[in-house]
Amino acid sequence: MTPYHHTVQYYETDRMGITHHSNYIRWMEEARVDFLAQLGWNIEKLEAMGAVSPVTALDAKYKHDTKFPEVVAIQVRLTKLTGIRLGLHYVMRNAAGTVVFEGNSEHCFLDGQGHILRLKKAFPDFAKALGQVLEAEG
Repeated sequence: MTPYHHTVQYYETDRMGITHHSNYIRWMEEARVDFLAQLGWNIEKLEAMGAVSPVTALDAKYKHDTKFPEVVAIQVRLTKLTGIRLGLHYVMRNAAGTVVFEGNSEHCFLDGQGHILRLKKAFPDFAKALGQVLEAEG
């Protein structure tokens, strides 16, 4: 998958000119949305099919600061795929290639009533596409 690129915005920085830590979590979400779109399963498509994908777990490791107007490349890798859970790993690098952040998110899939969906049963084509990515990334 192609990395997602985010340009640090001025409003994302604090009084010291450093990106506020909360923004990295937002960038994880931006990169996840892009990852799914690259896979051919954008959020709009999944929601139109009746699925939502809330975050169930999250961790973050801040390695190096970023500042306006740096460009951050975010590589997303699928790390976990069970019948009901999806795990993603994020590595963010600045233009020099320095890792500035690493994190993980875990998601489940719910229907419109908040019931957990089993991907293979509810969306077999989506589950198959995810499985192929997981296999390829080995």
